Amino acid sequence: MALRFLGTTSENGDCPTLYEIEGTDEILVQGDGETDPQHLVQLRDVKESETFVRVPRELLTRYAPSTPAPELQPFAAVSHLFREFRHTAWRLETRRGYSTDRRSPKWQRFLAGEDVGHDPDNAWRANVREQTAQGKRFGRVRLVDEPLTQGQQYLLATAPANVAAGEDIRNLTRADAERLRLPDYDFWLFDSKTLARFAFDEDDTTLGVYVTEDPAEVLAACQARDAAWHHAVPTAEFAKRVASTV
Repeated sequence: MALRFLGTTSENGDCPTLYEIEGTDEILVQGDGETDPQHLVQLRDVKESETFVRVPRELLTRYAPSTPAPELQPFAAVSHLFREFRHTAWRLETRRGYSTDRRSPKWQRFLAGEDVGHDPDNAWRANVREQTAQGKRFGRVRLVDEPLTQGQQYLLATAPANVAAGEDIRNLTRADAERLRLPDYDFWLFDSKTLARFAFDEDDTTLGVYVTEDPAEVLAACQARDAAWHHAVPTAEFAKRVASTV
């Protein structure tokens, strides 16, 4: 089963850290092993398979989920939030490609070398214009590899139309994301309150979303957003950097 990074209080990227074991209600704790014999002798009902680690109270306070693990829902379950959010809708994109992009007719145009960055508005961009006209903000940070994958090249090529509609789209290298200890999963964060975390299969197809307002999970997403946003590069500037290396 996959592990999902929840958070760490470490300054140097080592331990302690919390993970969720996806598909279960269990949390995996990473920390220094307990070796003090005076402590070990006081432990109760110890099985041979068990081990013990030390972590600061702050780690559990900040990152341990306080509500049951959410169930997987269809992405359509959160579609209303893209109209009803009050202030901000923010996305972290972490994958090297998405099956929805590869199935799009625009993908073949991209492969043929056509300009796919200035298409007319679609339903998504029309809604972005409507919401941003009310003072709301759409933002997203896309993690990119060096060099960019074909899927990341496609997203960069198509981004100008979304930016023109009102989205603030930025790019961050995967190396920087790892240094910043950002999550390795995609999510939308609405109004710093509601988190919709994506689930994908091995072919980059969306299986659905886990929706939660658990304070620990939302806090971790807010911290990831702030760190990513500070270091990410706006689309136009990033595109120039990429072009200069080709």
